Amino acid sequence: MVLTKGASSTRETILTMLKQRKEQTVSELAKDLGLTEMAVRRHLQGLEVEGLIEARIVRQSMGRPLHKYFLTEQGKESFPRNYGSLTVDFLKDLEELSGQEVITQLFEKRKERLQEKYIQTMNGTFEERVEALAKIQNENGYMVEVEKQEDGTFRFTEYNCPIAKVAKEYPVACSCEHELFQVLLNTDDIQQVSCVAKEDSTCCEYMLKKNK
Repeated sequence: MVLTKGASSTRETILTMLKQRKEQTVSELAKDLGLTEMAVRRHLQGLEVEGLIEARIVRQSMGRPLHKYFLTEQGKESFPRNYGSLTVDFLKDLEELSGQEVITQLFEKRKERLQEKYIQTMNGTFEERVEALAKIQNENGYMVEVEKQEDGTFRFTEYNCPIAKVAKEYPVACSCEHELFQVLLNTDDIQQVSCVAKEDSTCCEYMLKKNK
């Protein structure tokens, strides 16, 4: 195995080794990485804090128990997946079989499901609701940053879009999400200024408290 230098590369190498070998002890990792066990433990502690790995205790007939480290579901999901392309392929097949209207109905159904799931968390002031929405989107992988502007609007920036491949082919995905935001925040004053699905670097919207 060819290893590169640096903390981040060592971190990625450990994840890759656990992906390939399922479980490893500290001493096994240290031997293959060419590092001290203390150095490996520091990396493992960081990965545990991030929720990417866990350890199980293996009792031995002699000697101290071993800790064997393995990837959590979150750790497994940190590796590249091709869900976007697979989803687009399924949607295209469905469109060919049943027509565009069915696709629209699917995204409308998704919007209604998310609305029902999150509407109860939208309490307090408009700013608190914007922050609650940011938390929801962050939990779903959107990497959100919220900035309050001098004029009272909120700049809501998403640095990642998990549905970008789908939205590029089916813009209704974006329009339904826009409508979802309006319902959750109880405002019709949301202006989109950029969109990852349209080849922009971020999805960015300006939000203002304006009751519907």
